[in-house]
Amino acid sequence: MSSSTLVKTLVFQLDVEENGRELLRDATIEARQAYNEAVSLALSGVDFRSIPSRVADDVALVRNTTQRIVSKALDSVRAYRENDDYGVPDTEKSEPYPLRSNFGEGYTLDTSDAGDIQFRVSSKPYQHITGILNGSEADTAVLRAALTSKEWDVGTAEALFVSDVPELHITVRNTEREVRNPMSCETVIGVDINEDNVTLTALTTDGIRESRRVEYTDVKSQRHRYLTIRKRIQRAGKTSAFETLRKREHRYVKNRVHEVSRRIVEFAERFQSACVVFEDLKGLRDDLHYDAVTNNRVHRIPFEMLQFYTAYKAAFEGIPNLRVDPAYTSQTCALTWCRHVERGNRRKDRFKCRSCGHQDHADRNASVNIAIRGSSKTNVTVPPLERLPAVRV
Repeated sequence: MSSSTLVKTLVFQLDVEENGRELLRDATIEARQAYNEAVSLALSGVDFRSIPSRVADDVALVRNTTQRIVSKALDSVRAYRENDDYGVPDTEKSEPYPLRSNFGEGYTLDTSDAGDIQFRVSSKPYQHITGILNGSEADTAVLRAALTSKEWDVGTAEALFVSDVPELHITVRNTEREVRNPMSCETVIGVDINEDNVTLTALTTDGIRESRRVEYTDVKSQRHRYLTIRKRIQRAGKTSAFETLRKREHRYVKNRVHEVSRRIVEFAERFQSACVVFEDLKGLRDDLHYDAVTNNRVHRIPFEMLQFYTAYKAAFEGIPNLRVDPAYTSQTCALTWCRHVERGNRRKDRFKCRSCGHQDHADRNASVNIAIRGSSKTNVTVPPLERLPAVRV
């Protein structure tokens, strides 16, 4: 299995010169037009290959910047068509859109005599925004290394406003440090994603090292709250507020998913040569055949978002991830000498094997089974599992 390089996004606030704020704001409004038009054309069936030139003729942006914005727009359409967690891309964005550009083309960076990192962003043809970057010590150190070392490459950046503060988000790629091959892993981390928690199990050739639950019950309650509000305003005929509520809910869920994914990676980092193992849940929502209430609850679990952010963060620490078949992981007895499969083994949060009598928390039992399946794709040999340690919260 091939390795992959590491990518990180660095965040800086912009100390802009002269009329830089106004130039950037005008350009982000123009970028919004480019994004909306690209998505609209893609959704209407226009050939993706012809969209960049069509949009470039209609907006007053640097061509490289237009190409990068159109590329991002088309990626959102592809994601919508291929993944369950992505909604229909907006064709009428009302807020300014980030100005995307390549290093050395749409933006440049250099170091001043005083040691500051200076930037120049091309907002529109023959218009440039200049100033100094202000960021955290960690991000600044990585960017300085990227500008001077062959170990890093500087890539695409986005200039945008965050809470009315101009920022530049710069992507850098480490060309030397790679994600390890799963076959060299010595620990598999089984990840069972549920409605209100993620349950993790670390498995090695010596057995179960540890199991842990990471809870996020607030995501469920907040999503239910927003659903209730939307129903109320729909009855009142005030559907114009739907988009604002949707964005608020999405921001909340996204922030919590980031937090949970960080904790998963931190758990994995504690073990020798870890590999994170997920269930392959792509297409799960299309196969749901429960009652309407249950279907809606499962639809609202951020499976793919959580897997994506965890895999991204894990990769930056050199930790690979795998996907395994999810069939019957919640119904299979985790004890290796039993492995009895029966739907009646699980009753809500309780697992009790109808063959051997083994009892466990249902989510932990599933995470062990996920780890066992993942071990077949790594260097970990599953030992006899006759007893399992308690679950930590």
